[in-house]
Amino acid sequence: MVLISPRLRSAGRFLCAAALALVVVATCAQLAQAQDAPTPASGKEQTGSGLIVFMLESLGIVFGLPLLLISLAMLALVVLLFLDLRMSSAIPPGFVDEFTDIVNKRKFKEAFDMARNDPSFLGQVLTAGMSRLQYGLEDAREAAMNTLESIKSDKEMKNNYNSVIATVGPMLGLVGTVWGMIRSFSVLATATQVNPSELAKGISHALVVTLFGVAISVPAIFFNAFYRNRITRVTMDVGHIADDLLTQMYHNSKKAAAAPPTTPAPANGAPPTAR
Repeated sequence: MVLISPRLRSAGRFLCAAALALVVVATCAQLAQAQDAPTPASGKEQTGSGLIVFMLESLGIVFGLPLLLISLAMLALVVLLFLDLRMSSAIPPGFVDEFTDIVNKRKFKEAFDMARNDPSFLGQVLTAGMSRLQYGLEDAREAAMNTLESIKSDKEMKNNYNSVIATVGPMLGLVGTVWGMIRSFSVLATATQVNPSELAKGISHALVVTLFGVAISVPAIFFNAFYRNRITRVTMDVGHIADDLLTQMYHNSKKAAAAPPTTPAPANGAPPTAR
């Protein structure tokens, strides 16, 4: 059985999520382009699709490309955290019952192999705790909680990028707003005769970039708060279950070690002599 490290598994999931986000964006772009095509009957553009094309043209490549990349990154993070923070990924179904049954049968080596070969949060935490169980229950609990904190920190660092996106989106919108207003005022300052279309182009650029920046920020704020609460809930559940399983394994191992060896009776039937 080939074991894949959690970092490689996480990187693979991020690439899959990014590819999915790219496919979604490409599909939306194709749908918008199809809607923008003139109808055979009238040969006129639809109002909604014409507005979308106008907004994309006003956005421009300078601000459009960064906002597109930020949107793809946010969508990939949302999908990746959704896959990582599922309860079935943190605590596999049937794992607790099977592990408890193995421990009750005092098959501690099989229990350790079962936890070590499981890539879930609970498997990683139990593996760290059981590796220190020989030094005492408190030492095992400390090792398990340290591993759990490491997992929690990794998920929180990924979720913090949603917070960064929620801040960067409006900032790019603000930069686009300032740039659009500069273009508009430059038309007023240099033109001998004001061209309304040129003036409106700068104003529309300012408003469109602001709109897209805020549109990216709103879902990023929501998912940041949602996954922050989700991380807390999942790690608390994993910590409680891991502590119960480690305690059960520790007491079962003590019972196995405390069983007194039977002393064989002498062959002549005399009671054993005390030493």
